[in-house]
Amino acid sequence: MVLVPFSRLACAAVRKPWILWLALLCSMPPCAAWAGRAYVSDEDGNAITVIDTDSMGVVATVDVGKRPRGLKLAPDGSRLYIAVSGLPKCGPTVPDAECAKRKHDLAADGIAVIDTQSLKLVKLLKAGTDPEQFDVSRDGRRLFISNEDAASVSVLEVASGALRATIPVGPEPEGARVAPDGQRVLVTSEASGTITVIDSRALKVERTVQVGKRPRDAAFSADGGVAFISCELDPSIYRLPLATNDPPTQLLQLRPEAKPMGVVMDRDGKRLFVSTGRGGTVAVIALDAAKVLAEVPVGARPWGIALARNGRRLYTANGPSNDVTVVDTTTFTVIKKIPVGNSPWGIVLAD
Repeated sequence: MVLVPFSRLACAAVRKPWILWLALLCSMPPCAAWAGRAYVSDEDGNAITVIDTDSMGVVATVDVGKRPRGLKLAPDGSRLYIAVSGLPKCGPTVPDAECAKRKHDLAADGIAVIDTQSLKLVKLLKAGTDPEQFDVSRDGRRLFISNEDAASVSVLEVASGALRATIPVGPEPEGARVAPDGQRVLVTSEASGTITVIDSRALKVERTVQVGKRPRDAAFSADGGVAFISCELDPSIYRLPLATNDPPTQLLQLRPEAKPMGVVMDRDGKRLFVSTGRGGTVAVIALDAAKVLAEVPVGARPWGIALARNGRRLYTANGPSNDVTVVDTTTFTVIKKIPVGNSPWGIVLAD
């Protein structure tokens, strides 16, 4: 970087004010949060694929550890957190007894931390066994992590890496979502068909409610008063009031071939986007009418799903087809399919 004497810079700025702004910008360090990026976890590739969302091309691949699945950004975008697991992958065709025989590398379990500016692995936070999904507290200080094989949620202090609490939940917890006001955490438990609502301050279970079969993920209304839960084997979307103790109700049922997985709310809170897993589509649901507006074919078994900040593009991670699909949310058409690593699982945007 060339240093210009302040006196010369000041005189030039009087004549041409844009020079001062240019100088200030050039003196600032590059900021990863300014770049449009999508981060994709490649479960079988032990890596994260980084996509430039402007060019819609892969710009980097970062090794992070075994079986990366759930991933989240810190509120300021400076760190990317990824759940990694040493528990071997078992597909639907593998019997439980056979899966139980496979060796669990406990040393590989944790939350990998990546610096988003350098794209370097910073450290591995220990976070209980077999972490799958998690969420970040609104202040960025804590992680709430579902430990699938331990029927629990680990609460981790990010700065120190200390385990703040372990909270028992239903068997095979998967989805973990912090409500918009930060006061509650919702955890989906596949095996029991339940949702555990956790008080994020007291770190205690508020209540456990029954929903449909194999709940996977959750999204919140803009005010945080309602959660919408995807249940894979019904296949249904449930509506759970959080401001009251009213029980959940079924919002609608999808076609039998659809298997609801990831869920994300539209910007205006009027539409819900749902990846349908083996259904191979994204279902667009109108909440006021409780009906499917459209289904967009995106790829083989879409799981991870993310919506751009401006609401115009939707991204899905499609495991068996090893790609990410970009969807126009106005026309419900596919803009592009981007080849990525090996068995993409989750996706998060920094836009």
